[in-house]
Amino acid sequence: MRKLPFSLSAALVLTALSAGVRAEQITVMISGGFRAALEQLAPAYEKQSGDQLVIIPGPSMGKTPQAIPNRLARGEKADVVIMVGDALTHLQQQQQTLAGSRVELADSPIGVVVKKGTAVPDISSDEKLRNVLLQAKSVAYSDSASGRYVSTTLFKKLQIDGQMQTKAQMVERIPVASEVAKGRYSLGFQQVSELLPVPGVTFAGELPADVQYITRFAGAVTVHAAHRAQGEALLAFLASPAAQKVVNATGMHSVTAQAATKQPDAVP
Repeated sequence: MRKLPFSLSAALVLTALSAGVRAEQITVMISGGFRAALEQLAPAYEKQSGDQLVIIPGPSMGKTPQAIPNRLARGEKADVVIMVGDALTHLQQQQQTLAGSRVELADSPIGVVVKKGTAVPDISSDEKLRNVLLQAKSVAYSDSASGRYVSTTLFKKLQIDGQMQTKAQMVERIPVASEVAKGRYSLGFQQVSELLPVPGVTFAGELPADVQYITRFAGAVTVHAAHRAQGEALLAFLASPAAQKVVNATGMHSVTAQAATKQPDAVP
């Protein structure tokens, strides 16, 4: 991967940290929506900072042992957490993160995929999306915030809740697109950034704007971080204009200054 230019502020932080300081392992707990972006940006960041990123994936919420709040609750260590904004807010309220360290990173929309080689449906309007859903033999959605929105709100907004009860299923723990690629479902709904990296599917598009649901991703340094300054430097880098180009390429939208002030975690 080619070397990415940093914003001036991020570069100054990294230069100050790297001068005369030995390389460190920075542990990052991260949920799926932002993971593709971090994995693409990690080599450039490690080269510039001299530090190594240790990436630990896990859901932002839920009862599974892998969920980030559950990992922290049983004493697992992390320098940085990157996760759904409202879940991060809960960690802040529990004083699990360092006050003032939160950084808004990206807004993630929901999209739709079909198996590669099948006809790509037109979901550009509410009515077209409604018809596609009614004609689909089976539909899959995730066990995350986006999936809850699809199952509890989207179908009702489209007035097809009753028709979807027998053919819409939740997919737990694994990417929805992977099940669509295997032919187990006709349509798959999940955050775009989690759909695009999966082979064997074709991206049909984002949900229409008036029935879209945006999930905010944000990061913070944990209160027990062994490398607080390095964690802050990583978050500054991820929010920088250069890094945001990669973030956008993975299917997420940059947070505007106005949106960052309001800090919405999930905007229907």
